[in-house]
Amino acid sequence: MKRAIFPGSFDPITLGHVDIIERGITLFDELIIAIGINADKKYMFSLEERKKFIEETFKDQPKVKVVTYSGLTVNFCAEQNAQFILRGLRNPGDFEFEKAIAHTNRKLSEIETVFLLTSSGKSYISSSIVRDVIRNHGDYTSLVPTAVRV
Repeated sequence: MKRAIFPGSFDPITLGHVDIIERGITLFDELIIAIGINADKKYMFSLEERKKFIEETFKDQPKVKVVTYSGLTVNFCAEQNAQFILRGLRNPGDFEFEKAIAHTNRKLSEIETVFLLTSSGKSYISSSIVRDVIRNHGDYTSLVPTAVRV
């Protein structure tokens, strides 16, 4: 079974994430959406809300599992018997950042990182942009799946 982990904070999940997940499930038998817990980070949405947003968005997709984790992603991959980490790339800056992480993960374990380019119509969307729009009372509904539209 080809199992991949798609790690992130998903604060909140965006249509960019959804794009990568929907395309990722065509490549893997199971895709685990892994919400990382970072005690040093301030989140707009609680862990429970973020998990609920993702579960609701993919409720009809049996290949998607949503879990939370803390610690190193490579250790979590080993616990889940995942052979791959899935990551989305929006721009060259993402690539440089993600490349360094992928090399480090490969040094720490046998894990392979698979990169997918975000579809062009969604490449500008990021969780931080969505949070900024929400904080400033803007219309963010075209940037997130229905489950996030609170």
